[in-house]
Amino acid sequence: MQTAAQLLRATPALPGPVGSFSAPATLADLTRRISTRTATVAIIGLGYVGLPLLIESSHEGFEVIGVEADPARVQQLRDGRSYIADVSDEEVSSLGAGLLTTDHHVLSQADIIIIAVPTPLQDGTPDLSPIQGACQDIASVLRRGQLVILESTTYPGTTEDVVRPILEQSGLGCSKDFGLAYSPERIDPGGDWTMRRTPKIVAGVSPSETEIASSFYSTLVDRVVETSSPREAEMAKLIENTFRQVNVALVNELATIAPSIGVDIWEALDAAATKPFGYMPFWPGPGVGGHCIAIDPSFLSWKVEQRMGFGIGFVEHARSVNNRMPAFVTGSIGEALNRIGLPLRGARLLVLGLTYKAGVNDLRESPALQVLERLMAAGADCKYHDPYVPTIEVGGSRHDDILRVPRESPDGHRSKLESLPINDDLLNQMDCVVILTSHPGIDYRPVVEAAQLVFDAVGVTRVRQAGNVVRL
Repeated sequence: MQTAAQLLRATPALPGPVGSFSAPATLADLTRRISTRTATVAIIGLGYVGLPLLIESSHEGFEVIGVEADPARVQQLRDGRSYIADVSDEEVSSLGAGLLTTDHHVLSQADIIIIAVPTPLQDGTPDLSPIQGACQDIASVLRRGQLVILESTTYPGTTEDVVRPILEQSGLGCSKDFGLAYSPERIDPGGDWTMRRTPKIVAGVSPSETEIASSFYSTLVDRVVETSSPREAEMAKLIENTFRQVNVALVNELATIAPSIGVDIWEALDAAATKPFGYMPFWPGPGVGGHCIAIDPSFLSWKVEQRMGFGIGFVEHARSVNNRMPAFVTGSIGEALNRIGLPLRGARLLVLGLTYKAGVNDLRESPALQVLERLMAAGADCKYHDPYVPTIEVGGSRHDDILRVPRESPDGHRSKLESLPINDDLLNQMDCVVILTSHPGIDYRPVVEAAQLVFDAVGVTRVRQAGNVVRL
């Protein structure tokens, strides 16, 4: 006979919860259920944050429920297939009888509900509708003894001023009937830092809720760092990514001016990186991307402007510098071609790497993709290779010139491209190879040897001195 969990796993949507369920009498009882691994963990949003968290919770012995709005994703997970580069098919299959569904009613069966939905920007303003929608779903089935944790990156005050009021529309009281905490995600896609090894910031709206949330995360990570309130935890996450955006902007701006003063920026940065104290190396590139560094600092600027009437000039300038880099890189490629007697229009280009960072299949806010679209809009004949992106649709925009922001074309025409294997025949056909993302597993030595011209925007060729290489 199938268990209730197995029945739910095979059901696309449910009218309501199934199976028996024994709720903890109080929030305090939840600590015991966590320690004995009898608590059920539900995660809303199975993307780059939620899916690894679901798998880690399952591996730790918790019963898990995954709620995802995209039915195609749910079906793919049920079939044991991952859509995230860092998560293997084997890890997805290991979820076993974990509940995977689009139906939020199953949240009533969970002891711990974690919100891991994206928080995009709309015209520079934080769009909290995914968080608000998740909270409304939770409120419709919320019961006593549950703990709700927000992991989505957002501005200080969201947990207490946005999430709490929506949950209390259920008629239950926060800190009395249900618990609420914030713990910002610290996923490092394509990086070396696993969830287990990465310290986890945790803050409840009361000390008891902090304690309960910490007891849960202590089962998943080696170190939990508690803050006095969710506001400090929310701010900490924004500080982390603002720090990165600002420092990337610094080296990007230095890269744009270094040639005018006769400096090889890569050699200078490598030399600076030898200082063992008071310095952390950052490297220039075509811009910043992903759903963290490119987006999160704007949450902080927006919040400050709402409260004080002005933004954070330092952060705004950093964002402006990074946003200009795709146009700068496109212009620099055109100049490199001009120096060998070729115009950008009609040039045959092979672009290596389209994702926003190495080792991932994430194209969100990717500056490399922006460069590709600018090159095509300028009339270049572009091919690409990216082991993480088999096919892509590009275009549908037009540039007045390569230094301006693209705008939608009247016909919205888009071109579908396929990733091509790198070989000598392909390299010999190209006027220039453009390196925009340094994916692991690509040997750049034969690329440099075979290509007529190489434009390296990420410094991956700097250990090799070659006359046909132009670096950012």
